[in-house]
Amino acid sequence: MPQIACKACPLRKCEIFTPFSDDEVGFTQKFKAGELTVDAGSTLLMEGSNSPQLFTVLQGMGTRAKTLPNGRRQVINFIMPGDFIGLQAGLLGEMKHSVEASSNMRLCVFNRSDFWKVFQSHPERAYDITWIAAVEEHFLGETIASIGQRDATQRLAWALLRLFQRLKAVGLADGSSVPLPFRQQDIADALGLSLVHTNKTLSRLRERQLVNWSDGTLQIHDPQALADIALVEYEEPPRRPLI
Repeated sequence: MPQIACKACPLRKCEIFTPFSDDEVGFTQKFKAGELTVDAGSTLLMEGSNSPQLFTVLQGMGTRAKTLPNGRRQVINFIMPGDFIGLQAGLLGEMKHSVEASSNMRLCVFNRSDFWKVFQSHPERAYDITWIAAVEEHFLGETIASIGQRDATQRLAWALLRLFQRLKAVGLADGSSVPLPFRQQDIADALGLSLVHTNKTLSRLRERQLVNWSDGTLQIHDPQALADIALVEYEEPPRRPLI
């Protein structure tokens, strides 16, 4: 499979991503070391590892998960096209969580050894990396607020709406449907719910004709009604940088 040049990156067409200048495109192309394709179920980054590479997701989806001392797995976030992964290892020396592919994925590869050149020679790109780290922290804060202050129906409505909006923003919506290859167990873990409770809550949302999630596809019939249940404003995600 031929590699995609940065100037022809399909993600750059998505309005959610801030435009690149010609200079930024050229710099990113030099920073890019290659591409990687992985199958669903593969581990991209292992918790505790010292990865020599960083990645931007071109296609596919995955999860960030942490393994507890008793062996149980806790999903802490979901990975979508355009996300930059491996930043923890780049800054802290090792990954504090694992990254696993939920579908087949295609990724741009960057060498961690070149990472500091971004800060030395391209401060605009360095700011973008800082912004990405801040947004990830904000999302985790939102998740904690959901677990602490929303009931099960509100949590699930919030999560499904956010995932739908993210996937729609990167051009993966087909009308009211988006691909969603995650397991119900993944969503349950991320929201602090049992699988049984998540399944029953999803059934109630389906009975109200608000959502349908089956066979790897999520369909949202009334995003505004779902936002009302989730206690959030229904608005487009903010523009974000693309590394």
